[in-house]
Amino acid sequence: MINPITKADYPDPDVIRVGDTFYMISTTMYFFPGGEILRSYDLVHWEIAARIFDSIDGTDAEHLINGANAYGKGMWAASLRYRNGTFYILFVSHGQEDTHLFTAAAVEGPWEHKRIKGYFHDASLLFDDDGRIFLTSGNMQIHLTELSEDLSGPKPGGIDTVIIKDNPEKVFLGYEGSHFYKINGRYYITLIHWPKAVSRRTEAVFVADRVEGPYIGRDVCSDDMGYHGQGIAQGGIVDTPDGQWYSIMFRDSGAVGRVPALVPVRFRSACEGLFTDGLTGESREFTGSDNSVPFPEFGDNGLIPETFETPDLRPGYEYEPLFTSDDFAYTGEARPKLKPQWQWNHIPDNTNWRIARTDGFSVRTGRTDVNLVHAANVLTQRMRYPKCAAEVTVDASFIKDGDFAGLCVHQGCYGMIAVTKEAGGYELVRLVRLQPAQGFGIGSNDNDPGVITDRIPIDGPAVKLRLEADFTDMADTAGFFYEKNGAFVPLGSEHKLAFRLDHFTGARFGLAYFSQKEAGGTVIFKQFRYE
Repeated sequence: MINPITKADYPDPDVIRVGDTFYMISTTMYFFPGGEILRSYDLVHWEIAARIFDSIDGTDAEHLINGANAYGKGMWAASLRYRNGTFYILFVSHGQEDTHLFTAAAVEGPWEHKRIKGYFHDASLLFDDDGRIFLTSGNMQIHLTELSEDLSGPKPGGIDTVIIKDNPEKVFLGYEGSHFYKINGRYYITLIHWPKAVSRRTEAVFVADRVEGPYIGRDVCSDDMGYHGQGIAQGGIVDTPDGQWYSIMFRDSGAVGRVPALVPVRFRSACEGLFTDGLTGESREFTGSDNSVPFPEFGDNGLIPETFETPDLRPGYEYEPLFTSDDFAYTGEARPKLKPQWQWNHIPDNTNWRIARTDGFSVRTGRTDVNLVHAANVLTQRMRYPKCAAEVTVDASFIKDGDFAGLCVHQGCYGMIAVTKEAGGYELVRLVRLQPAQGFGIGSNDNDPGVITDRIPIDGPAVKLRLEADFTDMADTAGFFYEKNGAFVPLGSEHKLAFRLDHFTGARFGLAYFSQKEAGGTVIFKQFRYE
């Protein structure tokens, strides 16, 4: 069994190959550092190669200050390309209506940043053979935009037109998530959409002999791999040195997020079967004798096989894991570069965290917050499908009354096991959000305190906590435990998790600390263990 490949939340993937190395980028939204690039030599196993920015716009929302937040927003659906010794990454900053371009000679950087005039939703970059540069972008209507040579914005007098339309009466989600290619002289666009006639999201491909069209296409993948109707779609295609083709797309997988899957692709010698005109929506039956335009087949007639051959361009290579334990035994600076598996929830306040001399991650609260969603300096890692667990020792010797310090599942329906302090005494609580504060809309307006469902006194300020998550068959539950007499004891019942658009990301482990009454307390997290 090959799929899912990363077993964690890496949505909207785009993938390229440079020599014997595959690179993949995905949406990182409000987690920083962002723009995470993964590296692989076999398309199945991946490791973190780089992150390209520490900040995008530097707004209050990105910093999680002055009541603003970037939940569900930030860096969306990047396009990754390589040309003449330069890597290009283009994406929109949703919420700021900006389009960003990062360039570098190597994925490790340094990366140069510039803005492109205009807002290009789910854009894909194409460098044509004649030196012209194009973008496809949009939702429901796919636009083709010719860019200026310096990639500063649309080219004056250049092509700017709609090339593909979806029918709003026939879809829940219109065509978007474009990936644009020129292969053997012809233009191919892959797209996600959700036809009303189908119970899941599907992948479509359109092809044309000229960049401006006309394009013809059809759905090429409609499969959930037997997983609750959660369709697999939106992603790029890539070739191997020997000419084999593969696609990496994501599958909605419940609270753990949108998890990539690998799909074999082969090009038929000609378009055969029923195809749709990209602009008119009219259908036409093609036979092999009608034309010689090669068209890709995804999997086995649109279904993804359980097993298939995959390349291995560096046999024996040992990959660094996408998840890590951490003793926080960093040397040198008080605020070092943390292990690459960690990301901050929003841009961190660097004045209020450090690595303690006792080998721990120390956080101080610089303000009071109403709940976990507003808490600054939450250090996170993705949770892993189908099950995972984490443990950490919390030293709450210097927290203040009304503070919460502990281990959390960070998402809209969050859950947390935390040490708190009341009237000078220490307690352990189970703090949860039972329902998301805002249905299915993008962005969070959660301004209510969490619900304390369980509370017990503890003898002192230091305790080892454990969190277990189960995403098997979309169980989507989290259990909270604390160590007592050398064994872990549950605190309360399992908490139900849910993937919603308020945060728009999969559940994560988080080391979290916030004050509700008085700022200025400090906590130290020690010996984080990831299972």
